[in-house]
Amino acid sequence: MKKAIFLDFYGTVVHEDDTVIEKITQEIFETGNAADKSEIGTYWWKEFQTLFINSYGDSFRTQRDLEIQSLQSTIQYFHSTADALQMSNFMFQYWVKPHIFDESKIFFELCKLPIYIVSNIDRTDIVQALEFHKLMPSGIFTSEDAKSYKPRKELFELALSTTGYSSYEVVHIGDSLTSDIKGANEVGIQPIWINRNNREVPKGVLAVNELTEVFNLYKW
Repeated sequence: MKKAIFLDFYGTVVHEDDTVIEKITQEIFETGNAADKSEIGTYWWKEFQTLFINSYGDSFRTQRDLEIQSLQSTIQYFHSTADALQMSNFMFQYWVKPHIFDESKIFFELCKLPIYIVSNIDRTDIVQALEFHKLMPSGIFTSEDAKSYKPRKELFELALSTTGYSSYEVVHIGDSLTSDIKGANEVGIQPIWINRNNREVPKGVLAVNELTEVFNLYKW
């Protein structure tokens, strides 16, 4: 029997910052020398992922630090005159006031189990975002708390040890096949994939199209 829900936040409860990223990419394209705008997004993502993968333990750096450095590197690579700090601030402003999915508040209101946010984000940002949308989870666990990012196990282990639940007593809901599904599986937590775009569901993955569909999966 499941006793609690671990819940990802960005991309699961609220929308990702895709619109902001698109604006930033456009700015770099217009002020730099990229032949195609898609080059910018690809390079920026690779730069961020390299920093992200190596950020844990004593080498941990916050999401904000990683975003700023990866953006600065991207601007320099494409010889853009864009202002990295100014553009990153657009992203940070979105993080604390993100657009929410239609069913998310309903999910929080109807869920009979305690909900714990487990997110790859800085604590201050997610606290402000939760307050902005008046969502009150039973607890919050962030990459900044664990000094580690999903899919590494440390964040999940911190949530389990702090709440006192065993891995088989919780489910983890998230939109990332890597960070959420792979990460939860690694520590023995049943993952549920939020597949909002009707992508092909990998074999063995439990998927729903929106949060409230989770209520149909178990006898809560």
